[in-house]
Amino acid sequence: MPNSIRFVLALHNHQPIGNFHGVIEQAYRESYLPFLDLFEKYPALKIALHTSGCLLEWLDAHHPEYVDRLAELALAGRIEIIGGALEEAILPMLPSRDRIGQIRRFTQWIDRRLGVQVRGAWIPERVWEQCLTSDLVNAGIEYTILDDFHFRNAGLTDEQLSSYYLTEDDGHLLKVFPGSERLRYVIPFGQPQETIDYLAQIAAVHPNAVVVFGDDGEKFGTWPETHKHVYTDGWLGRFFDALLANQDWIKTTTLADAVDNAPPAGKIYLPCSSYREMTEWALPAEQINEYDHITHEMEHDGRWPVLKRFVRGGFWRNFKVKYPESDEMYSRMLMISQRLAAAEDAGTGSSDVLNAARDELYRGQCNCGYWHGAFGGIYLPHLRNAVYQHLISADNLLNDLAGRHGSWVEANAGDYNLDARQELQLANDKLFALIAPARGGMLYELDVRTICHNLLATLARRPEAYHRKVLAGAPQGDQQVASIHDRVVFKQPGLDQRVQYDTYPRKSLVDHFYNPDVDLAAVVSGQAEERGDFVAGVYESRIRRGTNRVQAVLNRTGRVGEQTVHVTKTITLDANSSDLEIGYVLENLPADQVVHFAPEFNFAGLPSGADDRYFFDVNQQRLGQLGQQLDLVDVDGLGLADEWLGIGVMLRSSLPTRFWTYPIETVSQSEGGFELVHQSVVVVPHWIIQPNSERRFAVTLRLTVDTSLAENRRPIRRAEVVTS
Repeated sequence: MPNSIRFVLALHNHQPIGNFHGVIEQAYRESYLPFLDLFEKYPALKIALHTSGCLLEWLDAHHPEYVDRLAELALAGRIEIIGGALEEAILPMLPSRDRIGQIRRFTQWIDRRLGVQVRGAWIPERVWEQCLTSDLVNAGIEYTILDDFHFRNAGLTDEQLSSYYLTEDDGHLLKVFPGSERLRYVIPFGQPQETIDYLAQIAAVHPNAVVVFGDDGEKFGTWPETHKHVYTDGWLGRFFDALLANQDWIKTTTLADAVDNAPPAGKIYLPCSSYREMTEWALPAEQINEYDHITHEMEHDGRWPVLKRFVRGGFWRNFKVKYPESDEMYSRMLMISQRLAAAEDAGTGSSDVLNAARDELYRGQCNCGYWHGAFGGIYLPHLRNAVYQHLISADNLLNDLAGRHGSWVEANAGDYNLDARQELQLANDKLFALIAPARGGMLYELDVRTICHNLLATLARRPEAYHRKVLAGAPQGDQQVASIHDRVVFKQPGLDQRVQYDTYPRKSLVDHFYNPDVDLAAVVSGQAEERGDFVAGVYESRIRRGTNRVQAVLNRTGRVGEQTVHVTKTITLDANSSDLEIGYVLENLPADQVVHFAPEFNFAGLPSGADDRYFFDVNQQRLGQLGQQLDLVDVDGLGLADEWLGIGVMLRSSLPTRFWTYPIETVSQSEGGFELVHQSVVVVPHWIIQPNSERRFAVTLRLTVDTSLAENRRPIRRAEVVTS
C-alpha cells in the first residue's frame, strides 16, 4: 500500500455579472446540480468549494434549495466553503479598500446564509501580487490556493511542492497552497486511474503530502461535451469510486483540515503571476505566437524539463494595455471608487444609499469583462455592458447622495483615463460624456443615466494569436472531449473571411478625410485612404461654462493631402437635456479641389439580427436591422432604435448629408469555439465639400437620446440595472 496522502478537490464555480439567465440556468442544470447530486451519494468524500458571490446570489434567488443543501453539507463538514472577493474581481485591479471590502462582505454573506465560518479565499484567476497578502489577512483570511506555476516561478521544483507554504507581507502571514497544473488537465479529461497513479507517485516520495486540485467546476458538465463525458458516460462516478477504493491511503480532505493537521513546507515569496495559460494570454498577440513556437520547439529538447520552470509569459495588468477598452472600464471604475471613498470620508448622506452605491461598484468590478483568453471575456458585449451598467448606477446613487436631484450641468478637465494627458468631462442629469483631445478629440464614453447604458462601450478589431488557426480554416474530423485550451471549433462558416483589423479606436467624433470618390465598400473593408492626420491627432481644448450650458471646444491645425486645414469642433450639453450638440468648422480648405469630410460615430449595445433593433429616418420609417449596410444620400438625419433596451438615438444634421452605416464584428474565441460577435454600429455622416470663396465649411449635428420607451415601460430606479 502506498504512503498516505491528503488530496484536496477544490472547485471554483462562477458565472459573470451580466451573463444571461438562460446560460446560468444551463450551467446549474448541467454542472452544479448533477455534481452535488452525485457527491451526496459518497459520504466518505470531502471537497472544498468556492462559489462566487454573484453566482451564489443568483442561486439563492432561483434555486434556494440548492443553497440549503450546500449549507447542510458544509455544517456536516463534507464541504468547506471558500470565500474571496464577493463579485469575483481581479484583486490587484482594485484599490486596497475595495479588496478588503469585497472579501469581508462575502464572508458576512456566507456566515449569514450558510452559517459557516470562512477561513480561506479563492483568488480570481489566481492573479497574484505579493501585496495581496496584507489585505487578505486584514480581511480575515488564513489561506488561499494558487497554481504550482507561481511556486516554480519563485524557484521551487515540483519535488518541493508537497504541502502548503507560508508567505508574508508587512508582518502579515498567509498560508498558500500550490494547485497542481497536471491535475487540471487530467481531471476530468484523463482516466480516473491517472489521478490515482499520480498521487501514488507523490506519496511514494513524500509521505503525508498535501496535493490540491483547484479549478473550474464548470469543467464537470458545462464545458463543451463534458456533461456527457462526466455524467452520462460516468467519469465522475468512476473517479469517486477510485478515490473510495484507495481511501486507505488517499484521504480526501479540505484546506482547513490540511492547515490544522499538516505543517507548512516552509516560507516563500511569490512573484506577480497567474496560472500559466493566463500569463500567455496577457502577452501581445505576436508574442503569444512566438512564445508558443519556442515552447513547442523546446519541448523535445532534453533540457526543457529543467528550463521550463524559468519560463513565464506576461503580466495580467497588461490586459489594460492590450485592450484599451479594458483600461477605459478600469479607469471609470476607479473614478467611482474614489468618489465613493470621498463620500464615505465626508460622513454625510444616507448609509443605505452608500451601501447601495458600494454594491453597484463591487458588481462593476467583476473580472470577466476586463480580459480575454480561452473564454469570450471582453469580446462579449453583454459583459462590458454589465460593467458599465453597474458603474453608472453607482454614479447615479452618488449623485443622489450629493443632492443632485433636479436639473444640473457641469464640465471638468482631468486625467480620467490615466494616460498623463488631459481629458474633458461633460455631465448633466441625463448624460455623462468623456472626450480625449489628445486622441483625435474623440468622444470615448457616453453614458445614458436613465437606463445605465454606455453607448460607447465599443471594441476595436485587433490581431489575436488564435487568428492563425482561424485563417487556416476549420479542422476536419470529429472533436473528442478535451480541455477548452485544446479545442478548435468553428461556430460559423467562413470566419477566415471575416478577420479584419482596425487602425484606430471605434469611438465617436473620429474625424476622417477621404478621397472624393471613395465608396462604402472601401470604408467597410478598411481600404479607404486616409488623406488627413486628424483621426489620432492631438487637439487643443478648452471648456466654456454657462449657468445652464457647458461646451468643450477642440481645435487642431493639420493636414488634408498637401493642404494645411484647421478644424474646430465643439460639443455642447445643456442642463436637463438628452442632446449633444456637435459643431464642426473647417477652415483654410483647398481652393482648387473638393474635400470629403466624414466624422465617424459608433454606437454599442445596440445589437444586430433582430427586428426590434433597426434604423429609422426622420419620419420614423424603418430602414432595416442594425447590422445592415446603408448608403443614404441627401437626408437630414438617421436614427437607431433598440426596443428591447428601450432606447432611440437620432443623429440630425443642419445640412443635407449622406450617411454610411455598417457593423463592426469581431472574430473571437470562446469556450465553445471561434465565433463572430457584433460589437458596434458605425454611422458616418459625410460631405463632399466644394471649395468656395471663404474656403470654409460649417455644419451642426445634434445627437438625441430618447429613453421614453424604457421609462414608460416601468419606473426605473437609480440603482436598477437594465441588461442587454
